[in-house]
Amino acid sequence: MTLTITDRLSLPLSEIELSSTRSQGNGGQNVNKTESAVQLRFDIHASSLPDEVKQRLASRRDQRITQDGVVVIKAQQFRRQEQNRDAAIERLRVMIAAAADIPRPRKATRPTASSQRRRVADKQHTGRIKALRTTRNADD
Repeated sequence: MTLTITDRLSLPLSEIELSSTRSQGNGGQNVNKTESAVQLRFDIHASSLPDEVKQRLASRRDQRITQDGVVVIKAQQFRRQEQNRDAAIERLRVMIAAAADIPRPRKATRPTASSQRRRVADKQHTGRIKALRTTRNADD
């Protein structure tokens, strides 16, 4: 089985490690004996993703990525383990899809002459307003 990330990129589910734990937070007596929360672990460097995607994914500033390059996602919002498992896998899919998207390089542009004139005029206007706030004493 594979996880389809984009139309050109997929990931075998065997590379994703899932484990169940007890959920945190409020709940009745049932929450103390059922393991409905799911923890997903995905090793970026050991995966079959293309090298560019691995590099972009590992360089993301995300608290879910450890220093060793392992993505750890915990899903516990649902009461059923299957729903939490699907939610964790979907979060991983979104994260990888964002890393697979190649960012367009920014083209440097120059400000127009009219925008520069407007900026200077606005600064002068603000300066005049502030100058009116000052009080002048006759003793000075």
